[in-house]
Amino acid sequence: MCAGRTSEGAGCVTWWGFSPALDLLGAGPERQQGEVNVLLLGCADPRHILKTIAGLKDSDTLSVWLIENSMEVVARQLLLLFLSLTSTDSMGLHEKVEVFLEVLGNTEIRSQTEEILRYAATQLSLSVSDMLSTQTHPCLDIGFLKYKERDELARIFKEWLQPPSSSLPISKAWDSRVRQYLGSRYDSKHGCYDWDLTMKIYQKGCGVINKQQYVKWRDRGVAFELREGHYQTANQSLLSHRIFGHRSGKVAVRGYWGDIVSSPYLGFGIETDDKELLKKHNNQHVKTAQDISFANVLALFQSLSNRVCTPPVSLQASDHRDAEECQTSEIQSESHSSLSHRKEQLPTHDCPSGGLSEKHPSQSEAEEKSLHYELMTVSGVRVFFLPLDSLSKLPEKHRYSRFFNTIYCSASMVHNLKPALKLIAAPKAILIVELCKYLLDLSKEQEAGFTEKVNKISLAAGFSPAQEDSSDVHAVFTLQEQ
Repeated sequence: MCAGRTSEGAGCVTWWGFSPALDLLGAGPERQQGEVNVLLLGCADPRHILKTIAGLKDSDTLSVWLIENSMEVVARQLLLLFLSLTSTDSMGLHEKVEVFLEVLGNTEIRSQTEEILRYAATQLSLSVSDMLSTQTHPCLDIGFLKYKERDELARIFKEWLQPPSSSLPISKAWDSRVRQYLGSRYDSKHGCYDWDLTMKIYQKGCGVINKQQYVKWRDRGVAFELREGHYQTANQSLLSHRIFGHRSGKVAVRGYWGDIVSSPYLGFGIETDDKELLKKHNNQHVKTAQDISFANVLALFQSLSNRVCTPPVSLQASDHRDAEECQTSEIQSESHSSLSHRKEQLPTHDCPSGGLSEKHPSQSEAEEKSLHYELMTVSGVRVFFLPLDSLSKLPEKHRYSRFFNTIYCSASMVHNLKPALKLIAAPKAILIVELCKYLLDLSKEQEAGFTEKVNKISLAAGFSPAQEDSSDVHAVFTLQEQ
C-alpha cells in the first residue's frame, strides 16, 4: 500500500523503472566476473535482471537480492519473472514478448493475456501458500520474506483472481488520476500531453517515442498494442491500495496509483544496440519505442533461453542458506494460528519442486485443458526476495558483511542509503544510482540538486565517482579502498 501524493505524475507506487535496462556487471570500470552478488533496491521491474543475465558468460553465476518498497511491487516482480521464465515450448517467443509487455505497461489487456495472468497468479498463490514444503522455483526464492509478507502476497494474488466488486473500473481509476494531476488543464489535456512529449521527453533524447502511442497511453494507460485485438480487460496487477484519511479513520482505496506521465517505454524502448531501429526518414523515426521494446525484450528472452538447464536443476535443501538466519524476531514469534489463517485463505496441496509450472487439481477443467506453461530453469542464476524493511538490518548480519559486488538503487529509494552501506559492500564493489532525468515533474534545478544529494550520500557511504562516469541517467561509484 502507498500513501504518497497522487498529484504527482510519477504516482506513489512504482510499477516500472524510470531508466533503460542496464547490464549491471558491466557498469563499472572493470566488468565483474565469476560469482557475483547483486543487491537491487526498488527496481520495480526485472529489466536490469534480464539485461544482466544476457551479458553473463557461461562460467559466471549471478545471485540477485531484491528489496522493494511495497508488496504489490514484489507481486508484480514475481509475475513478470514468471512470464520471463515461461518456456518457449509452452508459449511462442513472440507471444511471450507480447504478453510480457502488455502486463508490464497496459492498464487494459487482451482477454488471452488475462487468462495467462490468471494462470500465473494461481500458480504463484499456490507457491506462496505451499512454500514451507516446497520452493517457489529453482531460480526464485521467497524464503527470506516474513510470514506476514507472504500472507500479503497471497492476498494480492487472490485479489487478481477475484477483484473486489466495489473496485472502480480501471479506465475510470486511470481517468481519475489524470483529472487530479491536470486539474483545470484537463479540458485541454491533449495540449498538455503534446507539451510534455515535445518540450520534456524529446528534449531528453527520447525521440523514438511515437506521439500517437504516447497520447493513447496518457489517455487510457495502454502503451503496447502489438497485435490486432480488443484491449479491454483490466490488468489487475496494476491496481493497488492507497491509504486515505477519513473521519472514521484510515481507509484503503483500490485504484491506479502509478506513473501517468513518463511512460513504460523507458525501460526497454528508448535504447538499442541495433542502429537499424534508430533510422530516420524525413527526420522522423521509422521505428517507435514500442517496436524497440519488442525487439529488445525478444533479444533478452532469447538470451535467457540460451542459459536453460536441461534437465531442470532441482535444488536440494542443503543448497539453501540457513533461512532462519535472515528471519526477524517477528517471524520467529509468529503463532501457529497465523499459518493456519494463511492456509485457510489459499488451501495448501502437495506441490513438486518447480511447482510453478505444474497444473493443480483446484483449477477448473477448462483451465486444465487450455493452459499449462512449463517454466525454464536458468543456469547459474538465483533471485532472492528480501523483506521490505531489510536494508537497514543487513549490516547487522554477519553473512552480508562485505558481500555485495554490485548495489543498484532506484531514484525512489535513495533516501534509504546510509553510511552503513559500506559494511555490506564487497571489495571493489560498484554502487549504481538511478538519477531523476526521466521524472518529468522535476525542474532542471531539482534534477541537479538530486544528483548533488546522491553524490553526498555515496561519499558518506565510502564510495567515490567512477572516473569514466558521465551519464545523466545513472551515477556510478566505486568503493574506496580502506
